[in-house]
Amino acid sequence: MDFISQSIKIFREAIDCYHITDSVDAEFKNPYQKGTIEAVLYLKAWIDTVQWHFEDIIRDPQIDPVEALKLKRRIDKSNQDRTDLVEMIDSYFLDKYKSVKVLPDATINTESPAWAIDRLSILQLKIYHMRVETSRTDCSKEHLDTCTKKLNVLLEQEKDLSQAIASLLVDIEAGRKYMKTYKQMKMYNDPDTNPVLYGQK
Repeated sequence: MDFISQSIKIFREAIDCYHITDSVDAEFKNPYQKGTIEAVLYLKAWIDTVQWHFEDIIRDPQIDPVEALKLKRRIDKSNQDRTDLVEMIDSYFLDKYKSVKVLPDATINTESPAWAIDRLSILQLKIYHMRVETSRTDCSKEHLDTCTKKLNVLLEQEKDLSQAIASLLVDIEAGRKYMKTYKQMKMYNDPDTNPVLYGQK
């Protein structure tokens, strides 16, 4: 199984596992061996899935403000964890292709492989939840038809994105593209670069 197909399979496994309890506080258990790229992909998808539901919860107009602030802190941590995992996936690719001879006319891609795979993970969540919407029995036919059309677009996007990532990896392996990664450097998480935080020292 190629890397993209394997990634989609793992993402779907994590999403399905989360929805057994459908709880943001569910215990996390990784079925893949620690230290493997499969384990990283599974954890990535789990974090994305939990955060998807965080975002649903925090939009409740009746949410208690104190609870909303606690949830915002959890979302912030989740975002950082997600970024860290994307960078781990890019490190995997950098190591995998470290011996590739880059061609003189090689070009860099607009995003790294891992950030494209990040989009693929989020896309699996969109597909999962849009599919749920197409099978609801408590809504209008118009809603079902609209969601079915959206689902078809998402499935087409999945196909296109998968092919694009696969092509990028082939080009990197052949030396036609080269990888260059940048740390996200999120300043608001850093007490040395967020003026609200360093102003309190």
